[in-house]
Amino acid sequence: MQIDSLVVFSRIKEDTAIKRLHRLLACISGKNDDNAVKLYSEFVAALYPNTSDLTSYIQSAIAEDDNFYIKHKAANIHIDSQIQEAAEQELAILQRIAALKPDDVKNAIDYDGFLPAWTNHEADLQYSFAEKLSNIARSGYGIFAKYNFFRIEDKHILPVAYPDFQPLEHLFEYERERSLIIKNTQALLSGEGASNLLLYGDAGTGKSSTVKAVAAHFAPKGLRIIEVKKNQLYQIPDILEELSANPLKFILFIDDLSFTGNDDNFSALKATLEGSISGCGANVAIYATSNRRHLVKESFQDRAGDELHLNDTMQETMSLAARFGLTITFQKPDKDVYLAIVKSLAEEYGIEMAEEELVKKAEAHAIRKNGRSPRTAKQFVELLKIGI
Repeated sequence: MQIDSLVVFSRIKEDTAIKRLHRLLACISGKNDDNAVKLYSEFVAALYPNTSDLTSYIQSAIAEDDNFYIKHKAANIHIDSQIQEAAEQELAILQRIAALKPDDVKNAIDYDGFLPAWTNHEADLQYSFAEKLSNIARSGYGIFAKYNFFRIEDKHILPVAYPDFQPLEHLFEYERERSLIIKNTQALLSGEGASNLLLYGDAGTGKSSTVKAVAAHFAPKGLRIIEVKKNQLYQIPDILEELSANPLKFILFIDDLSFTGNDDNFSALKATLEGSISGCGANVAIYATSNRRHLVKESFQDRAGDELHLNDTMQETMSLAARFGLTITFQKPDKDVYLAIVKSLAEEYGIEMAEEELVKKAEAHAIRKNGRSPRTAKQFVELLKIGI
């Protein structure tokens, strides 16, 4: 009945393990033991893949809940005293659920066989929830409390459970370019007003790797990254609306950005960057990477076409890149920088090889790969590691 009474934290009632616990307790309360063993096992089967500690499970459920109460608290919206009291009472209910011991349930079931157990630990859920609220700008709520990397699918923000990124300390060279991105990201986190970034340069120079590494590095300070595909750019205003009241800070990451002349997504992004009523808020910045400085693919026909006001058309195609507050160029490394990256990676990977031989093989690999780049260096060292 106490589980049924949850209102502020009502979504927790839909959790699989909690629903199974509810059915188990209802069965026992009704003095109907026919299905008690089955329901007991089903509850534990839902608990075990996450943890064997029921208290930890309840704590996580509270931390990841994105109910209206925590959203209003995060946005400093007034909450009526009745709602405040309800939230406090429900946390006390969840405290009792978290303290439920397996023996308490087993003793109510007429069964002498083995039943798997769970554990509990001492915890003050009201105190930990208050601590969470005080640190909400770093810890987040809902899915943003559990994950740091996200993607867009069917107009919904979904978590990336196993993101692909390199730690910031594993990136070599390009210190100046990386420092600019870090400084801008720190301005976003502090609320000082970050610029939208365009990372332009040759393929394989580490543009995307740097953005993801920076996002992961600052995640403990309240930064989250959401990847937006080019064909999803029209959804950005809706994404911004959803994130506007969130206390966390967000990077909208657009990788490998380029357009054709008549691409509708071109106008959508241009309006978002500057001029739209739903432009980026103080907690969101757009970071885009591209191999094209002006982002729009042009042909000689575009330059010498039959449009009456050709200069206006050319200005239109060049205006998108100009709307990014900061453009950072990643150039292909020269020989010395390329070899420095190779040597640093070889040391990190534990490659033992004479420097002269390493340099010779690295240069040969760069020739086969049509040029030097950090990506080429990394691929070369990874091949050495596996003996190829």
